[in-house]
Amino acid sequence: MADAGYLTIGKVVKRLQAEYPDLSVSKVRYLEDEGLLTPSRTPGGYRLYSSKDIKRLETILYLQKHRFLPLSVIREELDGHGEESVVALANDYPEAIVDDEEVRNSLHPLENMPELLGVSIAFVRDLANIGIVDLKRSPRGRELVNGHDFPLIRTADSLKRFGIEPRNLRQYVNAANRETTMFEQALSVMGPRQGEFTPEQRASYKQAFEQLLSLTNAIRDDLIRRNFRQVLAAISDTQES
Repeated sequence: MADAGYLTIGKVVKRLQAEYPDLSVSKVRYLEDEGLLTPSRTPGGYRLYSSKDIKRLETILYLQKHRFLPLSVIREELDGHGEESVVALANDYPEAIVDDEEVRNSLHPLENMPELLGVSIAFVRDLANIGIVDLKRSPRGRELVNGHDFPLIRTADSLKRFGIEPRNLRQYVNAANRETTMFEQALSVMGPRQGEFTPEQRASYKQAFEQLLSLTNAIRDDLIRRNFRQVLAAISDTQES
C-alpha cells in the first residue's frame, strides 16, 4: 500500500513543514482525533496518507493559518465542499475571521489559540514574554488574548519558516516603543488643548498618524533595502573573486 503513493505520518509532516513549520506528528494526530482526517491503516495500525488525505490536510492548515477559521467550521465546510482545492475553498471566505469586528474587539481564551489560529499555546506565550502579544487575565485568572493581536500572531508564525523565532522579534518591540514616543511628540500639536477630541480633531489626528506611520515605514524599508543591496554586492564580489 505504501508503494502506491501512500505516505506515513512522519513523511507527511516532513513534506509540509517548509510551508507550515509548526506542524508536528502530534498535531496531525490531533486533527485526526477531531474528525478532520481519516487516513488508512495498515494491519499493524500504522497511519498511511493518500494524496487525497494530504490535500485535505493542506486545506485545513491553510484555512487555519490564513483564514483563521476554527476547526469546527473547517470540518463543516470541508465535508460540505468535498475535496476542493485550497484556493477554491479559501475564496469562499473573503472576510477572514481575523477581519471580523467582533473577533477583533473580543478577548479569547489562550487555550483556544490552536483551534482559532493553528498555533501552539507555548508559541503565543513566547510572543507575550517579549511584548508582541499582550495577555490579559480574567477575574478567575484565565489567560486571554486580544483579538487585535491575531494579525501579529499570524505574522510571527509565518516568520518561522525563515528561522525567525519570537526571541528574534524583541528588537521590533523596542523599536515600536521608541517610535510611539516620537509619534506622540510629533502629533502633540494636533491634540486638544482642553477637554476631549472633537470628531473633526479625532479624524485629523488619525489621518496624520497614518501619514506619519507610512513615512517612517518608508524610511525603514529603504534603509533595509540599501543595506541588503550592499550584502548582495558583497556576495557577488566573493563569487567573482
